[in-house]
Amino acid sequence: MILRRYLRSSLKWLIPGIGVKRWLLLLACGIALLSLGFSFLLRQFYPLPRVFYYVTLQFIPRGLRAGLFGIAGVAAVVWAVLGLNRTLLAPFVETNPGTVVNAVYSYRRRGRGPKVVAIGGGHGLSVLLRGLKQYTANVTAIVTVADDGGSSGRLRYELGVLPPGDFRNCIAALADDEALTTQLFQYRFPSVSPNTGSDGSGLNGHSFGNLFITAMAEVTGSFERAILESGRVLAVRGQVLPSTLQDVALMADLRTEPVGVSRVEGESSITKAVGIIERVYLDPDDPPAYPGAVQALLEADLVVAGPGSLYTSVLPNLLVPNISRAVAASRATKVYICNTATQRGETDGYSVGDHVAALEAHVGKGLFPIVLANDNLDVNFDAPAGVELVSVDFPPSAEYKVITADLVDPTRPWRHDSSKLTRTIARLVPN
Repeated sequence: MILRRYLRSSLKWLIPGIGVKRWLLLLACGIALLSLGFSFLLRQFYPLPRVFYYVTLQFIPRGLRAGLFGIAGVAAVVWAVLGLNRTLLAPFVETNPGTVVNAVYSYRRRGRGPKVVAIGGGHGLSVLLRGLKQYTANVTAIVTVADDGGSSGRLRYELGVLPPGDFRNCIAALADDEALTTQLFQYRFPSVSPNTGSDGSGLNGHSFGNLFITAMAEVTGSFERAILESGRVLAVRGQVLPSTLQDVALMADLRTEPVGVSRVEGESSITKAVGIIERVYLDPDDPPAYPGAVQALLEADLVVAGPGSLYTSVLPNLLVPNISRAVAASRATKVYICNTATQRGETDGYSVGDHVAALEAHVGKGLFPIVLANDNLDVNFDAPAGVELVSVDFPPSAEYKVITADLVDPTRPWRHDSSKLTRTIARLVPN
């Protein structure tokens, strides 16, 4: 049984695309050339001593002799390669012989996966990235820099750095192993000290990952380098990029009765303000796009906007002019993922059609010709006031294509299920 399992796992190295057979072939060619050279060398010493007559099996037919030496040579090479690999890899892997080959196969498969760019921020983008990293290693997350609330907002205003919170979440979601290091990266210091009862100062409320990225930005001298190095620490599958390095503020025009239109500044203030959002915009309104983000969009096979807060996570990226222009110019399949539930203070009462209408009012029609929406509304949802599952309603004359599927997380209906979402998206990637 053990021998059969070992042989089965060893044969997996010959699976097409795993990238091992070419090196085995090169090794075989090298040994053949070495043997040929050695035979030419022996010819210089002819006649050889009588003992070589028996060592080289001269007393049996030449064809049988070649077969015996060939079988013995192949067996020796295979045994040596397997033994060498087992010895070198033993300190780093489990004792199961199938572990290494399965890991190599998965790595190679993901490396050949499509180039996917996900635009957004917040928890919605993290859910998507957590599934995408199992599907492809060529993932790029383009993240908003308009966050001004919580730990990120405090660091932004006190130290003058770009808000690290959404970047931290994306890096943690793309981490190769969401184990202890990732948990440490996501650790948040308590808002109230258990010893003193104090709050609002020092480390209280800060995330360790936010502090780490901020310190890395000081050490490396740039925020983008800090994100890159933080990703290396957690061995992320893919990359996380800002939509812009400009310090921008998210502004909103809200309509209330009988006051009319009022202006609100700051992402964290928009959802708290009373009124219906008519539009959001950036200040300044023409920030330069991050070059790496533009390049990723132009080279992508699939561009996805969302899921996430429509007005405060998705749109702030697309309001960077060259980001939306790059999306329009890209030959990729472009998909907008509608949220599973409405968001209080942003999309109260919105249907799928309302989400798309708001998106198109800001970036124009046709930027995302495919809309992906959840159609499983039969879930237990103890929703707070103002929050409900998004209905799959849209105008019959809509110029976009709506694709529906069961995408909801039954344990948290206000969020997507990472696995369901990834499986559905994978079917949209052109072959």
